[in-house]
Amino acid sequence: MAARRDTWRPKVFGGAPSKIASINHGTYFYHAAQEGLLANDTNIHAGIRTTISGPSDYENDGYCGFEIVEAREIDIIGIDGIIKKIRDRVGSERPVYWSIDIDTLDPAFAPATGTPETGGWSTRELRTILRGLDGINLIGADIVEVAPAYDTNAEHTTMAAADALYEVLTIMVKSGPLSGMANPGKGETTG
Repeated sequence: MAARRDTWRPKVFGGAPSKIASINHGTYFYHAAQEGLLANDTNIHAGIRTTISGPSDYENDGYCGFEIVEAREIDIIGIDGIIKKIRDRVGSERPVYWSIDIDTLDPAFAPATGTPETGGWSTRELRTILRGLDGINLIGADIVEVAPAYDTNAEHTTMAAADALYEVLTIMVKSGPLSGMANPGKGETTG
């Protein structure tokens, strides 16, 4: 989940003046696909809304094995439609890793990110989507692009990230790799 695709070819994004510079926050899924680290038929970008540099942005995403769910689709198909698209794409049996970029949220809800993009989901919408994915074989996750130095005094971004992390951990405890930790002391092991 992110505002951007992060599948740009290095020569498009930043010019790639060197091999090291070609690996950055806009190209890492491109490199992961090149190295065979992504399953081509289960990847999905949800919450996308960034300005595109051209049709090749969509082509790169498809080339890297991603389906796109744009943020504004929530206005047409609703939260249930977003959840269905994600579930249909990733399935319930395959191991799933979520990478949640806090810029999935509109800057009104998460201003403290390195690359804010208007038109994102609300914190409530993201939490509802995550809850709707309960039962997916979630084996790991990360939450990225939180920049506390840019946060408000009320720490809106930090709280939104913590809330998203709570939803992720809840799913993992219920059915994922942490499920054995759900009731320690009742004969279950935590290892």
